[in-house]
Amino acid sequence: MTRSGLDPEVARAIAAAVGATITSSRAIGGGSISTAFALGLSDGREVFAKTLAGADPRMFPCEARGLAWIGDAVRVPRVVAVSDETAPGPAFLVLELVRPASRRRADYDERLGRDVAALHATRAGCYGLPYDNFIADLPQPNAPLPEWSEFYARRRLEPQVAAAIRSGWAPASWAGRFERLIDRLPDLVGPSEPPARLHGDLWSGNLHVDAHGAPCLIDPAVYGGCREIDLAMLDLFGSPGTRFWGAYDEALPRAPGARDRIALYQLYPLLVHVNLFGGRYAQSVEAALDRYL
Repeated sequence: MTRSGLDPEVARAIAAAVGATITSSRAIGGGSISTAFALGLSDGREVFAKTLAGADPRMFPCEARGLAWIGDAVRVPRVVAVSDETAPGPAFLVLELVRPASRRRADYDERLGRDVAALHATRAGCYGLPYDNFIADLPQPNAPLPEWSEFYARRRLEPQVAAAIRSGWAPASWAGRFERLIDRLPDLVGPSEPPARLHGDLWSGNLHVDAHGAPCLIDPAVYGGCREIDLAMLDLFGSPGTRFWGAYDEALPRAPGARDRIALYQLYPLLVHVNLFGGRYAQSVEAALDRYL
């Protein structure tokens, strides 16, 4: 390790990828999975870099593709360089260093509502994605399916439930309980809508602020799906407030009954948290299940 904590092999790989020498390195907060740094480069640029020892080599390239996929509709950090998933070497992602303003714009919540609505109004083409990706460092299967209820069951709930049971974080009884829920999903998921482009991991920790005090979305886990799952995740660990919801609904009104489906769509991120952080989230999964069984 260097004094800053940036592994020398990672530093050499990043320098080669960006075409400049790293002149300074400062460890910064980068979430609960990766290790992150602010890097100064010999050509005067400053960039954000994150890396993860032992990461699946596809993880950061998938994130880079996801940023490009939603970047047509919302502000995201520009991708500078990413490790090659087909070549040996350390895994990394280098992005524009988004320096936050000292305070958010007064209309931050409204802008965020309109931005998320614009993302969801951008159609995805299918429920799923042509390639699998990751949520945090967990595999996220995306093989398309024709119906949203089937996709939510087979690609989102079932893999996470199976993983939680295998790891011992969840009781074996979850298999039967989720099977009963899945049988009911066609009647529970809400009115049919075309698949929207989803951020996929839209919680408050992935809402950044740019130099102008405006919203900037980071760390996506993209796919095409029902927009209510993004909104439910956003409401899980601290809601953005009434001004966000007002602006969102003005731009792209939620379907009737959306409020009653929040807990249904929070099951996926809660299951992800069980598999990332352990059984302390199992009780929240049980409470959400109880609403629909």
